[in-house]
Amino acid sequence: MNLGEPGPGELSVDIAAAGVNRADLLQRSGHYTPPPGAPEWPGLEISGTVRALGPGVSAWRAGDAVVALLEGGGYAEQAVVRATQVLPAPHGVDLVDAAALPEAVLTAWTNLVDTARLQAGEWVLVHGGSGGVGSIAVQLATALGARVVTTAGGPERVARCLALGAEVVVDHRADDVVAAVRDATGGRGADVVLDVLGAGGLADNVRVLAPGGRLVVIGLQKGRRGELDLGALMAKGAWVTGTLLRPRPAEEKAALVAAVREHVWPMVADGQVRPVVHARVPLDEAARAHELLESGEVFGKVLLVP
Repeated sequence: MNLGEPGPGELSVDIAAAGVNRADLLQRSGHYTPPPGAPEWPGLEISGTVRALGPGVSAWRAGDAVVALLEGGGYAEQAVVRATQVLPAPHGVDLVDAAALPEAVLTAWTNLVDTARLQAGEWVLVHGGSGGVGSIAVQLATALGARVVTTAGGPERVARCLALGAEVVVDHRADDVVAAVRDATGGRGADVVLDVLGAGGLADNVRVLAPGGRLVVIGLQKGRRGELDLGALMAKGAWVTGTLLRPRPAEEKAALVAAVREHVWPMVADGQVRPVVHARVPLDEAARAHELLESGEVFGKVLLVP
């Protein structure tokens, strides 16, 4: 990726908005180094219009409305991105709001479907249903026919998660999440757990897994080192894994983008999955956007608008 004219297999985009992610906060603090060749400033997802095409790019035209997944550099007025990481802006979604979709949808799809093999009728626990990824994961899992339990902090956020399609929402500030999941599932537990807590949630996540359950860790909000009860995991025939999206090879991202275009974009077009936007913040107030995300009060995504 370069910052000038698009090279072979690339296109440049005039940015309408950029999504703000917790990965940006980590990068700012020096804990999430951009991959080789990526811009040094944050920004992993954008929406906008195609400005120019590089050699070999024929699937797009100047002026097309698009969203894109980046390795970095989205906090800008323009960006150059691989054509294989571009999606058409979904019908019926405001172009600015569409910037809330790429990172969250791709993360939710690859972890729920590719990794956890979530099936219709299974129970899935989504930690943090009010978050950027969580709010999409709740909608996506529901659209796939799964039964969704999610967590949120406080009655207002609980109500909003129910409106996204969750069958059960647990107020983690007031209630025992493990007990609530067991009660909802008739004591069986969750077939899949999508976790953003990391070490701080590890023990409870193993406890809440159903026989054959799958725990997928995608965040480390409560630490990166924890104690794993291997005996409990083995007794359930369960497993635990973790994934990241940003470091994946370009070929893997291209396949994921193609799968999302085929399977999820129709769900967005018919309203089953929609972007959840908490606030639009001017690009030159990116520091305020980070403070907002760090406050814990955001529901959905914060967007930066040039």
